[in-house]
Amino acid sequence: MTELSPLTFFPAIDVVGTFVFAISGTLTAADKKLDPFGASVIAFATALGGGTVRDLLLNLRPIWVQDERYLIAVFVAVVVAVVFRRQIGRLRRTMFLFDTVGIAIFTVLGMEKALRLGVPPLIALVMGVVSAVFGGVVRDILCNEIPLIFRREVYATACLAGGAAYLVMGLSPVGLGLRVWVAIGIIILIRVLAVKYRWAFPNLRPEQ
Repeated sequence: MTELSPLTFFPAIDVVGTFVFAISGTLTAADKKLDPFGASVIAFATALGGGTVRDLLLNLRPIWVQDERYLIAVFVAVVVAVVFRRQIGRLRRTMFLFDTVGIAIFTVLGMEKALRLGVPPLIALVMGVVSAVFGGVVRDILCNEIPLIFRREVYATACLAGGAAYLVMGLSPVGLGLRVWVAIGIIILIRVLAVKYRWAFPNLRPEQ
């Protein structure tokens, strides 16, 4: 039987993740009272910023330059978020779960893409985290906010933990599919528990 792995469905998962992140970016723009063009820019940065930075660092053309489905997904997401923003606003918890699943999947997909290009494992781990969270960094900077990953909330750390587990399992006979699912599960579990129990790192304080 063929091993079932999210990597098998890379294009579909990538486009769906792009759509979800674009909705998240549009909602952030709405909170900042931006106009539709501004919302579109924020949606694009949120959905495609991480993958763009990753591809440029790997000396590749960004995926959205090669495949127009990603731009279409962002455009549709902006329209959906604007038209149904009240209904979506009531689903903030659901959007959190989508975002969490998104960063988990993008971490693993970004790592695997880097590994297949012959990138050293540690650098591949960084590429996975960049894929997952850097779009949010760009979004927050454009919205004049301190990026989420620089604050106390456990976010990128969850991606690092899941990505590290993925690499460690790669040294064992564990199959690719199981490695992918376990890594994704670890990221989701840490992120959900961190929010539920308010896990956070202490802030650095300047010397008096």
